[in-house]
Amino acid sequence: MNAQENYSIKVIAKNAKGNAGKIFLGLYNTEADFLKKRFKGIKSEIENKSCSVTFENIPAGIYAVSIFHDENDNGKMDSNFMGIPKEDYGCSNDASGFMGPPKWNDAKFELKENKVITITL
Repeated sequence: MNAQENYSIKVIAKNAKGNAGKIFLGLYNTEADFLKKRFKGIKSEIENKSCSVTFENIPAGIYAVSIFHDENDNGKMDSNFMGIPKEDYGCSNDASGFMGPPKWNDAKFELKENKVITITL
């Protein structure tokens, strides 16, 4: 029996407003958990208004990535009283929501080889 193949997903986040704060990256492996419960998460420093991180040893499958720029470094995405984010965010496939958060079907991708994703904030 073959061991399950594992791959890496390199995520490049670019066009942050500045180098203050951190960029939070979340990897999701189910539609039900998307934007709620991360399968894996990484926090990164920002350099030259961008960052690059790699999720390692990820089994083949369907995934989506979300990121947000925690400009004030308080550990969460700030939003206004209507729940609209006040800090920049993005998703894989540059998925964006209309009158709400991005949808799983717009952000998902298949992982069957090492992958590089660029997300523009």
